[in-house]
Amino acid sequence: MEADSIELEPVARYTESGAKTPPDPGFSLRRCPTKCPESLKLGSSRVAHVQGASAIIGIAVRWVPTWGDGEISMREKPITATPHDDIMVPPDAVLSNPRCIIHRPVFPTPRVTPELPPTSLPTRLPTSSSSSSSPDLSSSIDHPHLSVVSIACSSCERSFAFRFTFLSPCKMKGVLSLSLLPLLAAPSPILVDTIHRDAAPILSSHNSKEVPDSYIVVFKKNVSPASAAAHQVWVQDLHTTVMAKRSLRKRNQFPFKNDAFDGLKHTYDIAGSIMGYSGHFDEEVIEQVRRHPDVQYIEKDSEVHAWDEPVTENNAPWGLARVSHRDSLTMGTFNKYLYAANGGEGVDVYVIDTGTNIEHVDFEGRAHWGKTIPTGDDDVDGNGHGTHCSGTVAGKKYGVAKKANVYAVKVLRSNGSGSMSDVVKGVEWAAGAHLSKMVEARKKGNKAFKGSAANMSLGGGKSFTLDLAVNAAVDAGIHFAVAAGNDNADACNYSPAAAEKAVTVGASTLADERAYFSNYGKCTDIFAPGLNILSTWIGSKYAVNTISGTSMASPHVAGLLAYFLSLQPEQDSAFAVSPISPAKLKKDMIAIATKNALTDIPADTPNILAWNGGGSSNYTAIIQQGGYEATRPGNKAAQLTEKIEKLGQNTASQLGAIYSEIKDAFTI
Repeated sequence: MEADSIELEPVARYTESGAKTPPDPGFSLRRCPTKCPESLKLGSSRVAHVQGASAIIGIAVRWVPTWGDGEISMREKPITATPHDDIMVPPDAVLSNPRCIIHRPVFPTPRVTPELPPTSLPTRLPTSSSSSSSPDLSSSIDHPHLSVVSIACSSCERSFAFRFTFLSPCKMKGVLSLSLLPLLAAPSPILVDTIHRDAAPILSSHNSKEVPDSYIVVFKKNVSPASAAAHQVWVQDLHTTVMAKRSLRKRNQFPFKNDAFDGLKHTYDIAGSIMGYSGHFDEEVIEQVRRHPDVQYIEKDSEVHAWDEPVTENNAPWGLARVSHRDSLTMGTFNKYLYAANGGEGVDVYVIDTGTNIEHVDFEGRAHWGKTIPTGDDDVDGNGHGTHCSGTVAGKKYGVAKKANVYAVKVLRSNGSGSMSDVVKGVEWAAGAHLSKMVEARKKGNKAFKGSAANMSLGGGKSFTLDLAVNAAVDAGIHFAVAAGNDNADACNYSPAAAEKAVTVGASTLADERAYFSNYGKCTDIFAPGLNILSTWIGSKYAVNTISGTSMASPHVAGLLAYFLSLQPEQDSAFAVSPISPAKLKKDMIAIATKNALTDIPADTPNILAWNGGGSSNYTAIIQQGGYEATRPGNKAAQLTEKIEKLGQNTASQLGAIYSEIKDAFTI
């Protein structure tokens, strides 16, 4: 059966103030192509790291009454839908035999969406011939907040955005595309399960490992704190009731199956920007939760882990030297760090990781235990990863900001792994601690407090919730540095690397190359040393270790954030200025960085190496210097690396000879 007609309706627009405006008039009934194409295929899309962007989840497809069920094939995971079901579809899914559909974009509440000019909309939708071939053009519109739905037709001349409804039954197959930016062709990292009518979607990521039966629930923006609290009481009561029913059913089961569920785990309220909770729930509970009117979406909890790669220890903290020199390091500069003596003073840095060895001498008493998030875990770093990061941030010998305070926020266990829900809770705790410190400073007139930074050298698959949490913490005033990841892949497919308001850091080498493991892409804002980095460790208050990873690069930048914050004049000074916002400092740090210093940087990746101002203590003067264009990237550094390696080999050989002589001298 052929399509009879199609109704076009422009996508709603939003002004810069966030107010919704009515769509342009003049779009009512249009003709449908006389012959529909053979299949439906959604264009590639992904969560993009663009200024002011919100992530796109997919397309919600509502099946209207027709003849029987339909099927969606999604990465070899078929999902069957009955009429009236809502289906969340990833952008690269193929829809088979869709018949009549209504579709709409699904996205978080946007803040600003550019207006769609009337001239960008077609005056007519041309009919096609009776050929069953696929359309030859897919129109789309790009803007920074939501993917624009577009329909592909045989001869559309302009790009336009609209929702469409087939008004009469038809066995139609057409081409739909959903795109955030036309150049972003990689598959979306977000997968979405089937959702039924009036139910919230359940999100997951194809590049993450799920924590079984564990979920993160995010409330809608209009849910009040009181309603959120009432909802959380309701869900725990519901969990208790369902568990009681399960217990009765299991009495007749043999052998006994231990499938206990823990219920509510964490509640979230990150500076009023994102509210929700996480927990370990039975399927019956989560099905009722997703139908609750308070719920925006549900995300499957997933594993996160530290981004590090242990290597052989050496004795050169070259990373500090590199961020304080414009040119490639030489034999005279590779171990010399130029810095302002008060760098980091008055700034708190939250290291969200495995914890910190707060007794280590390199912290001089400036390291504090903040919070342990994993249930039943100890207030101690049993891994070393967090201690290493803290040392690079604020250690006396190994740190960038040598006067900063460090607060350990333990979200990963001793094996370096944890859950996304624990990480989100750690971000919430850091944001709350920062806001409390701000209130206390104002109340007591503590003008020496310069602000807060945070480091997260961890990550996992794409998590919409973690990215939102980090962005909310930045909105609360925390300057965030996050690791790009160690998979030699696009950082946009990882969280929190894709959080647009954080500073996402890739790793560089002593030879001024992109480290072979470092992620890259448009979501990578800046690079910093990350290979063979010496810093503090666990086991004693003097322990050190050398490891590699973007985990080691990120704390260099977190230290720089604290360093630059500390260079602000105190608020009672005659030179006092407005506090530096996270967005402003991120922009300034990128602007003054060393450009084109690195090799092996993909074309779509910023070739930017972090710089601390070369030892200057005048923030304004540092910013006024602007950026620096490197020449002959990598050549001098490669030669230096070769010299250092030869020197190390010669030293090892000489020490070996001395050891042999001593051994022979004392051998009876």
